[in-house]
Amino acid sequence: MRQILAEVVTIGDEILYGQITDTNTQWMSTELDKIGIKTVRKSSVGDQEDKILQILPEAESRADIILLTGGLGPTKDDITKKTLCKYFDDELIINDDALAFITEFFTKRGRPMTELNRLQAMVPKHCTYLANKTGTAPGMWFEKSEGSAKGKIFVSMPGVPHEMKYLMANEVIPRLKKYFETPIIYHKMIRTIGVGESFLAEKIEKWEDSLPQHIKLAYLPSFGQVRLRLTGVGENEEILKQEVQNEVDKVLPLIQSFIFGYDDDDLEVALGKLLKSKGKTVSTAESCTGGFISHLFTKVPGSSAYFMGGVVSYDNSVKVNVLGVKSETIETYGAVSEETVTQMAEGVRGLMKTDYAIATSGVAGPEGGTPEKPVGTLWIACAMEGRTIARKIQMSNQRETNINYGSVVAMNLLRKMLNGDYES
Repeated sequence: MRQILAEVVTIGDEILYGQITDTNTQWMSTELDKIGIKTVRKSSVGDQEDKILQILPEAESRADIILLTGGLGPTKDDITKKTLCKYFDDELIINDDALAFITEFFTKRGRPMTELNRLQAMVPKHCTYLANKTGTAPGMWFEKSEGSAKGKIFVSMPGVPHEMKYLMANEVIPRLKKYFETPIIYHKMIRTIGVGESFLAEKIEKWEDSLPQHIKLAYLPSFGQVRLRLTGVGENEEILKQEVQNEVDKVLPLIQSFIFGYDDDDLEVALGKLLKSKGKTVSTAESCTGGFISHLFTKVPGSSAYFMGGVVSYDNSVKVNVLGVKSETIETYGAVSEETVTQMAEGVRGLMKTDYAIATSGVAGPEGGTPEKPVGTLWIACAMEGRTIARKIQMSNQRETNINYGSVVAMNLLRKMLNGDYES
């Protein structure tokens, strides 16, 4: 079965200027993937007719389906309809269904319909009008019926996310499923932590080389984590899922200690499940991470079953007066030290009466470092009854990166200790 390919083109100067964030293409690609259509490229073009006319044949040469969003409003800078008319050698006409809907749209809201609004009912004569019941901009479906591009589909939709999503869900996806015969695409994600991408690749190289032709592997690194995405393409969903699972079973013995979850299990979700399964509780004492670890824990519904609370001890007085860190410890070793972060973890564990506690202290940056403790120096600790483990990590001068990465490393230390790993 042939793989059906799509290209998504966003139209609008505001995207190229960075004035709005393009969330449409990510959502659309996800929905296409669910029905076995692979997105091969995402492109953005400004509100210039010549630029749009240039990108359309390029997209047509690469894909079977070209999805366009944006440029369909009532103002003069919205030129998508006129440009599509030129591309398809067509003309704009008033679509009766579109006009009736737009008229009703304004009547229900008690608002007058201007001539500009009426013009939104104009669509290319030979397109199929797609009713947008969440706004006034139309959806338009074009089918190429001749030449080398015969059978290719163009769909134009509004750039407003909720309007685009309505059209995709109610008009575009159902039509694409009828128009194309598509294979099954199935993804399985293995989520690892505490191991670099290159080291991971070396450990599983032989397994990766032996994967069947229809199953591909991708490495997706982020803060302290690497997601291994297995993607299988086939015609029978149940068989495909089993084939992918067989490959997962083969690789597990090689990387088991680094795996914390699968698919949509974020670290905080997986850690919450682990704490609940063991009947354990945790608290936090955060300095450089500023409460970010507490935020991650409390993002998860039901986290009150295992997360008791936290202290953001940003100032040394809070470390001393609330957490019980000895003032001489800070005077001798500094706030960013093994000794201080150890006492922070033990202090909050006693204060909150939890089984485990995490603590962080560091120089998040971009300023404040010293030759002995440069920006990016972080100490983390995890305490349990009878044992506290502290680790030093050295990061960059990027504050947000240091906060995110430090939080992940601290939570991974808790994961290891919950699993009885006190050495690595």
